[in-house]
Amino acid sequence: MTSLTCRIRRTAAVAVALAAGSALALTGTASAQPGQTTGKASGSTVESAPLVKGLYQSAYSERNNVLWATSAVGRPPVTTSSLLKVDPRTLKVKATYTPPVTNAETGAVEAVYGVAVDDEHNTVWTTNTRDNSVAVYDQRTGKHLASLPGVNHAREVVVDAKHNTAWASSFGDGTVVAFDTRTLKEKKRVTVEGSSPTGLAVNARTGAAYAADLNGDRIIEITRKSESPRLIPTGDGPISIALSKDGRTAYTADQAAGGLSVVDLKKGTVTKSVPTGAGALSVAADRRSGNVLVANRTPGTVTVVDPAKGTVVETLATGANPNHVQVTDGTAFVVDKSGTGPEGQDQAHRIRIGR
Repeated sequence: MTSLTCRIRRTAAVAVALAAGSALALTGTASAQPGQTTGKASGSTVESAPLVKGLYQSAYSERNNVLWATSAVGRPPVTTSSLLKVDPRTLKVKATYTPPVTNAETGAVEAVYGVAVDDEHNTVWTTNTRDNSVAVYDQRTGKHLASLPGVNHAREVVVDAKHNTAWASSFGDGTVVAFDTRTLKEKKRVTVEGSSPTGLAVNARTGAAYAADLNGDRIIEITRKSESPRLIPTGDGPISIALSKDGRTAYTADQAAGGLSVVDLKKGTVTKSVPTGAGALSVAADRRSGNVLVANRTPGTVTVVDPAKGTVVETLATGANPNHVQVTDGTAFVVDKSGTGPEGQDQAHRIRIGR
């Protein structure tokens, strides 16, 4: 399959006109944070466009060359929420799907927050945090296929296509839940008393799942054969997690510490701690370069880190309050909660990661 890098050609630095008068503009350039070591200039750029209000997360489908994004506005009863089908090249919304109504009297819908794609079965998985469930949508039609209950304050979802499994974090009761992506039935439930699982990652080769435990400052490791989870220490307030290409190293975005922890999974120890910015909220690994990206909510930046050296390569300005980052073939997508669009929309950003 043709890679995203090959499919997405670099646009000019000037604004490119989009539908409805929105613009894809070059908004960020690389800079080092004061007092931190910087590698050679890599030439990363940030291009941005407004989408809708209430953006939360995004997930890229290689099968369909589509960026899926979730949005939800306000507190319960949430009546405005959507699953967006976005062109990753132009950051233009191609289609908008509204979750099903859960309360006809209030107009509340099954609002979507976390998101992951299953290209093997051509579906999109979402977390419906307010409804304590996850949902499954058809990638081709956007049709809502199922709502799966029993995930208390569902925060994130990740798909293990090789092992036909979707893992969801049940933040409200310290549980990580596995669903069969073929039958859409629950197949495993692991609870760690006193934990608050948030971000998730999966080792595509082994099928091991990893959850960041925000409350316990640790990683919850769940292997396919083990009867009980292994608990691995990490930084202060881990809220998001990613794995290295070989699956031997975990990276956590530590919200309380404002940085990145590099964790040797075999030894179960933190090998490096790298300050990135206050409110570090989301982390993703670039398998092409081996670097790691951290979205820092308070300063409105994404920091590129060399995890082997434990140094900051560059820091990129995004919109205010970046909420989620993911990387595919050297291209990162970030969604923020800036509200800076012409009609108060939040923004999506595409980062061409330099080498």
